[in-house]
Amino acid sequence: MERALFLADTAGKNGEVPVGALVVTQGGEIVGEGANCPCQSNDPTAHAEIVALRAAAGRLGNYRLAGCVMVVTLEPCAMCAQAIVHARLDGLVYGALDKLAGAVGSATDLLDMPFQNHRVWHMGGVLGERCARLLQDFFRARRG
Repeated sequence: MERALFLADTAGKNGEVPVGALVVTQGGEIVGEGANCPCQSNDPTAHAEIVALRAAAGRLGNYRLAGCVMVVTLEPCAMCAQAIVHARLDGLVYGALDKLAGAVGSATDLLDMPFQNHRVWHMGGVLGERCARLLQDFFRARRG
């Protein structure tokens, strides 16, 4: 999560919402990293999770990322939660809850819906206060 926080901080310094994500193998190797960049890339799908999934899939040569876990500073949205399922990740670890758009238990819970064809274990709140504070500070500064 420390590395994901570093990526999130970098995104924030670049004017993006500060969210960072990693894809890690069971052996602990980081195979994909991402930071929010939809503004800079003019890509509405360029959330940290999607960027990290694309990097991991490219590095491993497979869009199926079985045996990997995502670590992200903010609870994934619906788009990212579904991408995590489709990538066949084993697990998800996230920091701050997102009560407005979180799709892993806060606003809705897509990972545990019975219609999913793949189950992803998940754990939230890891360094949650630090992750939330980074977001709060970013939006406080933007509001002036």
